[in-house]
Amino acid sequence: MNELLRRILFLPPQASAASVGIDHLHFFVILTTILVSSVAGVVAVYFMARYRRRRRDQPTPHLEAPRWLEATFVIVPLSFFLLWFRIGFGQFVEMTSPPADAMDVYVTGKQWMWKFAYPDGPSGLEVLRVPEGRPVRLLLTSRDVIHGFFVPAFRLKQDALPGRYTQTWFVATKPGTYPVYCSQYCGTSHSRMRAAIEVMAAGDFDRWREEEKRGRALQRDTALGAADDQPRASDMVALGRRLAESEGCLKCHSVDGSPHIGPTWLDLYRRTTTLADGTTVLADEAYLTESMMDPRAKQVRGFPLTMPSYAGKLGAPETAALVEYIKSLRASVVPAPAGGPVYEQTGGP
Repeated sequence: MNELLRRILFLPPQASAASVGIDHLHFFVILTTILVSSVAGVVAVYFMARYRRRRRDQPTPHLEAPRWLEATFVIVPLSFFLLWFRIGFGQFVEMTSPPADAMDVYVTGKQWMWKFAYPDGPSGLEVLRVPEGRPVRLLLTSRDVIHGFFVPAFRLKQDALPGRYTQTWFVATKPGTYPVYCSQYCGTSHSRMRAAIEVMAAGDFDRWREEEKRGRALQRDTALGAADDQPRASDMVALGRRLAESEGCLKCHSVDGSPHIGPTWLDLYRRTTTLADGTTVLADEAYLTESMMDPRAKQVRGFPLTMPSYAGKLGAPETAALVEYIKSLRASVVPAPAGGPVYEQTGGP
């Protein structure tokens, strides 16, 4: 029945874990609406024939329905709307709450293309490769105007906003290639802003990632003439570390927990931070990005507001790299600036 209704309604394939539940709600709403509308239409036609005026001077009788009948005509339709809302709200909460083990992918929209970057590499245009059966979290932003990341086969749609990050997630269930469109009108070539998601078997995806990593490591080692056995940081973390130095971030923020002009970056990611007005905020990707672009939006308690805005100075790739660098700073191992040692941290200040 599910497949029959999907074909009747000309819906794309159901290629994600959430798509089946979303379609079932869709079917429920449509079938209920068709049934009630059909019954109402048949009853209306019957009443027109049964109670039509039979002569010109026939009076129209005044009828008063009992209270229980009036209440039924209000409560029954309202209950269906509340039921639809309850099901849809549950699906919304689930789709906006990615699991902790989800694989992160940065998605940047730009007139008129989509760029994808894994925190540990690689990055590419127009094609995103993901594993089958594993949760994938997308962190979306835009470099110019508002774009909409729309994957019909996944029943997935999320706006990408300039200067901030939004998120969504999915679990792909069927290997194949699925089109990606922009759902927000963004300019003259909006209709050509397309990409694709290639869903690979989990084993094939792991092998592809390892090949990509080995290829990049070989190129980097050849270019640098590296001969040491130290593990390499991911491309985005390494870039974020260099940006933190070049942009002067480390002049105000420490990476080892020591007091400084601004809050330490050690264990900052996902930490509950108290603001100057007494409210709290979770230091996730959206908050970290907002703090770079608009430091005055949320001032941290106990620290002076001296940080300049980096809006227009840092692009989406640079902002994402800084966020990944902050995410990499853990109390066990703290990556030092390029060329420095790796600090082992055994306790906080």
